[in-house]
Amino acid sequence: MHAPAGSIAQPQAQARRRFIYVAGPNTPMGGGMWKVAQYLVDAQPQGEPVLRMLETRGPGRALLSPLYLARAIGAIARGRWRKELAGVHVNVAERLSLVRKGVLMGACRLLGVPVVLHLHAAQLPQTYARLPGVGKLLVRWMFSLPQSCVVLGRTAADFVAGELRVPADRIEVVINGVPSPAVPRRTGERAVPHVVFLGNLSERKGVPDLLQALTHPALAHRRLRVSLAGGGDVEAFRTMATELGVQDRVEFLGWAGPELVGKLLADADVMVLPSHDEGLPLAILESLAHGVAVVCTPVGEIPNVLLNGRHAWFVEPGNPASIARGLAQVLGEPSMRERLEREGRALYDAEFSLPRFASAIARVHERHFGLSAAPRP
Repeated sequence: MHAPAGSIAQPQAQARRRFIYVAGPNTPMGGGMWKVAQYLVDAQPQGEPVLRMLETRGPGRALLSPLYLARAIGAIARGRWRKELAGVHVNVAERLSLVRKGVLMGACRLLGVPVVLHLHAAQLPQTYARLPGVGKLLVRWMFSLPQSCVVLGRTAADFVAGELRVPADRIEVVINGVPSPAVPRRTGERAVPHVVFLGNLSERKGVPDLLQALTHPALAHRRLRVSLAGGGDVEAFRTMATELGVQDRVEFLGWAGPELVGKLLADADVMVLPSHDEGLPLAILESLAHGVAVVCTPVGEIPNVLLNGRHAWFVEPGNPASIARGLAQVLGEPSMRERLEREGRALYDAEFSLPRFASAIARVHERHFGLSAAPRP
């Protein structure tokens, strides 16, 4: 830990009390945004934490979120008054998350607390395009508040600079990272290949396309087990699977915590994610970490960081036939699948490890807060 830039060095006991709030959902319902925040908090050295989670929404209905937001602002005000709070790292998604975080960052501006905004929203460009002029003005004002805007890749950086008019020197690209697997990967071939889907069950994630792909001639007669792990309208998709006649090859597991995700990936032959749009999904990074071949769509930041045929096999979004052919090819050619597994794991080691990600965020915090949490080795 370090004293804030330009300040007089404080006694060690007082310096230990300084901290950074990581603002956002503090429950699994926050999805990937919650996981990223939790990974950062877990990666810091043991002892008195520098990074502390700050709940801004709450675990229940959205109607109660104003109460949690008010409590969060109160906590920030107390930390500022006690001169213990170095800054706030604000995780932002779309829709109501955008509204809540705008209010939070406005309060930080009034309180004189520096802010780093971390944008996770894959659909913000579409949301922004539909807003009236006043709404767009408010969003641009919100993005003018933080000292730095952290984005997941070049596509998001171009949008933030071009549409939201954030100066280039306040935009920082930091690619997400995930922990190394805790569950050993299984070895050897099996009679019935196992395909895993990880993500919220929705049309945006391509779940209907995946179910329809199982009826395509490329997959219709292939022995296969497909596990779909994620929240959403599970019953509706279970009904769809029955109507398509693929219910005997598909299992719906509901929301999956880290332990179940680890077990699924340790057992998987392929992880498939046929999304219509994305940022940089943690499901893909976790699959690379486990050495699992990935079949996915080249949307969002994915084609900026993965090479088709080397790190993943790309299929067309919204195209069940393309998904079927891609899965059949990867499953049917062991040498190709082994190459994807090997190259994907090497890319994880080089670009997506949790220590690399936590170190990059620590450098951002050091620049703007004068304080950081160096990750554990």
